Amino acid sequence: MISESVLNLNRNGSAIRAMFEEGTKMIKEFGKENVYDYSLGNPSVEPPKEVKEAMLSVLTSEEPNAVHGYMNNAGYEDVRAAVAAHLNKNFGTAFQARNILMTVGAAGGLNVILKVLVNPGDEILTFAPFFGEYRNYVNNFNGKLVTVPTDPETFTPVAEKLLEAITPKTKALIINNPNNPTGVVYSEETIQSIAAVLSAKEKEYGTSIYLIADEPYRELVYDGVSVPYLTKYYKNTIVGYSYSKSLSLPGERIGYLVMPDELDDAEEIIPGAAVANRVLGFVNAPSLIQRTIMNCLDASVDVEIYNRNRELLYTKLTEYGYTCIKPQGAFYLFVKAPGGDDKVFVQEAKKYHLLVVAGSGFGGPGYIRIAYCVDYDMIVRSLPAFESLAKEFGLK
Repeated sequence: MISESVLNLNRNGSAIRAMFEEGTKMIKEFGKENVYDYSLGNPSVEPPKEVKEAMLSVLTSEEPNAVHGYMNNAGYEDVRAAVAAHLNKNFGTAFQARNILMTVGAAGGLNVILKVLVNPGDEILTFAPFFGEYRNYVNNFNGKLVTVPTDPETFTPVAEKLLEAITPKTKALIINNPNNPTGVVYSEETIQSIAAVLSAKEKEYGTSIYLIADEPYRELVYDGVSVPYLTKYYKNTIVGYSYSKSLSLPGERIGYLVMPDELDDAEEIIPGAAVANRVLGFVNAPSLIQRTIMNCLDASVDVEIYNRNRELLYTKLTEYGYTCIKPQGAFYLFVKAPGGDDKVFVQEAKKYHLLVVAGSGFGGPGYIRIAYCVDYDMIVRSLPAFESLAKEFGLK
């Protein structure tokens, strides 16, 4: 008999992946042009040309063993130094190579830092709605994920709710900013209020409470919105980053952790993260893409492509009577499910070949998530289906 934990994972798999796989089946049956798959946050925008050029340059200009061999578990020293310098230039920080650990994406980074921090029974907080895999990541280390409700109208954190949720067992708070699934960006004022609560509770309990910033969508923001860099607001901040969205490289699995020297127990956390990277089986981040990233740190995707999708889909859906806030970042719409039952709505949507994901999997029952990182033409083709579905549910 296999482990109970994996049996539970088999029985309660990812709703996002399940819908994506459903889409694959539907495409075979109805044709790609007749299926409207909004399930997976899989970037449709091509990686910047600098990425391909950098990868080819690395492959042709460096000694093979220098590209494909082992390195320090934390990653190449020169790559980490380049990432630190890039952050310092952009955010006025003072990181060095030792503060950076190259990771197998943001997911790998989160598992590494949770391995370092979490003892069985420790509580990890996150604001709901939240990326559903956080629960699995925390469970990996026998911690307990505690969700903190946000303002129901804006999905922004409420300091009083955070204050109520923190206990002596609280080890960390995970913040996803910009947020998946809502597209909300937490403002500087919001971050300051969160930092004040954490600092007060640290003092009250005599413990360290770490703020883990999960930031794969940092560059995907609209209308001139900026994303606060959290290490500047709270001493015990650890940043997890991924190039999956900013450079459209989800399959390359490359990111990093930032662990400032100011952290409580930094002298144990920083080397501990390198050990965790090894013992979790990652060993090190992929070598070729580490070297590639070092040569295109200033590259970026064309965010206007996502903005165009956002504007069209938000405008038309609200015109049809759907209700949602206009996202400031990432590439998701979090829409109230007509009729109130998100799971029923998702099933009805499939009749129109629309694939969306129930908000229940994100700690947001009564909503659905629509990933608009898709081809613009697909959105256009799908609009009649959204309109027909709206009429079925009695929307205007």
